Amino acid sequence: MNYKLLKSEIRFKGKVFDHQVDEIEYESGNKAIREIAVHPGGAVVVPVKDDGKIILVKQFRYPLQKTLLELPAGKLDKGEDPLLCASRELEEETGYKSKKIKKLGAIYTAPGYCTEILHVYLASDLIPGIHKREEGELGMEVFELTLNEIEKRIYKGEIVDGKTISGIFLAKRALKDRI
Repeated sequence: MNYKLLKSEIRFKGKVFDHQVDEIEYESGNKAIREIAVHPGGAVVVPVKDDGKIILVKQFRYPLQKTLLELPAGKLDKGEDPLLCASRELEEETGYKSKKIKKLGAIYTAPGYCTEILHVYLASDLIPGIHKREEGELGMEVFELTLNEIEKRIYKGEIVDGKTISGIFLAKRALKDRI
């Protein structure tokens, strides 16, 4: 590292993330400000049915004022195990539970300004049930698509959510091995 931290301050404590402002000084003597969204992280699930179809959800994203097609995902509660978060979000958003969830990896969503890390899981041996959506998720729709259909939608710009594209990439080998 070619800098030293002069000052660090949480300027805003939010429900989803905190806003941290750091003042740093480079070895050259130049000073800079770094703003950081301090986020607890989350979990993403690639739910795969016995027929090989992958379950996605379509939901409205307020910051973008757009509806996106995505993998089920959610924010970690403080100190929560990402596996428990993945299981909770799967059931909450799709109604499915899984008998088998395997971690595929993790991704940083926006490392230039945010500490969020998303843990990516593959869920299989799915058991259908009833979703338990939160108020802001009530308009969600569930879709079942093949890996090929999802890839086509990614390449056509119809699926643009980063965690979904990353999750599908991480799951691709496991999904190909099933076929």
